[in-house]
Amino acid sequence: MRKFLLFAIGVLIITAASIGAYIIIKNNNKPKPKIEKVIKTVFAQKVQNSTVPITIPANGNLVAKNRLELFSEVQGIFQGSSQTFKAGQSYTKGQALIRINSSEYYASVQSAKSELYNLITSLMPDLRLDYPDAYPAWETYLNNFDMSQSVKPLPNPYNDKVNYFVTGRGVQTAYYNVKNLEQRLAKYSIYAPFDGVLTEALVNKGTLVRQGQKLGEFIDTSVYELELSIGKAFSDLLEIGEQVTLNTLNKQTNYTGTVARINGRIDQSTQTVSVFVEVKGADLKEGLYLEAQLDAKDIPNAVKISRKLLVDQSEIFIIRDSILDIIEVEPVYFSPKEVVVKGIPDNTVILSKSVPGAYAGMLVKINGEISTLEGETQN
Repeated sequence: MRKFLLFAIGVLIITAASIGAYIIIKNNNKPKPKIEKVIKTVFAQKVQNSTVPITIPANGNLVAKNRLELFSEVQGIFQGSSQTFKAGQSYTKGQALIRINSSEYYASVQSAKSELYNLITSLMPDLRLDYPDAYPAWETYLNNFDMSQSVKPLPNPYNDKVNYFVTGRGVQTAYYNVKNLEQRLAKYSIYAPFDGVLTEALVNKGTLVRQGQKLGEFIDTSVYELELSIGKAFSDLLEIGEQVTLNTLNKQTNYTGTVARINGRIDQSTQTVSVFVEVKGADLKEGLYLEAQLDAKDIPNAVKISRKLLVDQSEIFIIRDSILDIIEVEPVYFSPKEVVVKGIPDNTVILSKSVPGAYAGMLVKINGEISTLEGETQN
């Protein structure tokens, strides 16, 4: 009986092992699932090389071309001006910007004029007797002498003898002393050399003004300059008189400026050259921030694409028979968002938008029609 049980157990174990082996072998023989190929949908465009104009972006703040910093060369009480001496006040050419009390100094000028007049008067009897030919000119000068006007030039000497005689009596010295005083008297008033606006006023009426003190600032609002920093590689391509397109930060207002000056010195730290653009406009203000587009040069047989399409700074993806491939290109000019490249054959199909994870040999499907790229592409 015991032998029979052992035999039965052995048969059961062998049978179970056989069934398990059969199941394992059957499962291993199942066909593997097919892996479907993923085809990426992309946007594409066909390249047509052409001449691409290089436009250099630059920016800066407007500065008045004509500026007058008002300093006092004399001392006295500030009496005001033709208008209210306050920032923002407009003046026309010839109006008084500054008036400083000059009554005391004016009296000394008049005294010097009187001395000159008396000195010439004392010469007249001797001139009439000794130099009758020179007498009429001096008589006319004396008759036209006006104490309220600036002293006129002395008569030309009739000959050397007359010149020696007049000089020996101190007339020349007295005359130039008066002219010197008149020049200083004129500094008590400052007149507007052009139409403009007072942008800074540092004194009030009745204030004691000292010599060398700054009184304010006056600018011409009819013409401004914009200083732009341009890379040395493109500065040689700009010419004086060339027109420049300017626009405000919000792109809503455009202006046309003209290159007025190009600095001959290169900034050592930035390796740039300062270019000064002259611009006019009724709504312009000093300090206004403007952006400029400078036309530098034309690149033949090239195309402008988004910088996002550039791989390793010198390669781009192209599409051949629905497969991505990589070709070498020659970058010519980089702008903040775009790059001008050469070396792409005409009719080559390239990506118009970058594809994340793209690689050479990747299967792609073009979405929609293939556009033709002759200039700029979308970012």
